[in-house]
Amino acid sequence: MENRIVDLHLSDRATRQKWQQFLESLGIHNFSDAEVDKIDFTLGLLDEQGQLVGTGSAAGNVLKYIGVCNKEAVPGARFNAIVSALTNRLFQEHRFHLFVFTKARYSASFQHLGFKELAHSDVAAFLETGDPNVDDYLAAVPRVDGQATKKVAGIVMNANPFTNGHRYLVEQAAEENDLVYVFVVNTDLSLFRTSERFELVKTGTADLKNVIVVDGGDYMVSYATFPAYFLESADQTIRYQTTLDARVFRDTIAPALNIKTRYVGSEPLSRTTGIYNQVLQQELPPKVALKIIDRKTATNGNYITATEVRKCIKDDNLDAIVGLVPATTQKFVEDHVAILQERIKEGMNINGN
Repeated sequence: MENRIVDLHLSDRATRQKWQQFLESLGIHNFSDAEVDKIDFTLGLLDEQGQLVGTGSAAGNVLKYIGVCNKEAVPGARFNAIVSALTNRLFQEHRFHLFVFTKARYSASFQHLGFKELAHSDVAAFLETGDPNVDDYLAAVPRVDGQATKKVAGIVMNANPFTNGHRYLVEQAAEENDLVYVFVVNTDLSLFRTSERFELVKTGTADLKNVIVVDGGDYMVSYATFPAYFLESADQTIRYQTTLDARVFRDTIAPALNIKTRYVGSEPLSRTTGIYNQVLQQELPPKVALKIIDRKTATNGNYITATEVRKCIKDDNLDAIVGLVPATTQKFVEDHVAILQERIKEGMNINGN
């Protein structure tokens, strides 16, 4: 009997325990709900005796929790079998653009199966396969005439929602450059949906004629979607995510669009974003300059934050967001406050980014 692929239903306690023990034997120890709950399906590879010798999972279009035991097996055969089974299953579900975040030493194995490495660090690697890929994404980003000779800057923001602090950052970049790209992080795990945040940024900067607002697609950091199950500490996770994000921007996004400077706001409040800025400072120069703009404050002297705006929405205190957000965001919030408050009641986290 040959090795065979089976579905592993992790909702079954015994199956999940067996699966977890197998991965733990391979050095994977993070089985937090934040990681496991995102899994859509899990496959197992059983040997002739019915023993679990390989497994892999998929969460959306991301492969994760891939591990194999190569004892008494042809090197690479079980890895190829489980990855091929995962990709075939996802193709059947009409998911043709796949990603994997893995330990750096496994990057070559995925590349042998047709994955292209987008970035790597000493710890981890980020790869993709299928279409549309990063070249297709970049080809769709609008350009201006003579862009190669212009002074171009880039900003990445979640804008949950777009505030006067975000607006101030964009204004500074627009004054100092010929063209500014504002990339809006694409994830629907924020209080404001991606389409809503995109429109808020677009309408909130419509008067700045040298600003182009772009959907960040799959290539701008999203803390919620970067799996980190194979890392050991929270700090390592943050640095892993931001290092890969910075290197994709530095080596792929920026050169294609002639971006020479990336703008960020100073970060006196969020430890995570503070580490992000540190990593950007380490990774981007000299290829891409990093300019840190002091955060804008409100009339009361406090820093303007999207977190404060979300708190006001939760408390039904919309008068308090006047001065914190542009008129376009103010109107959107007033028009949709019931929907936003309902999302919060349903459990949407309004802290963090």
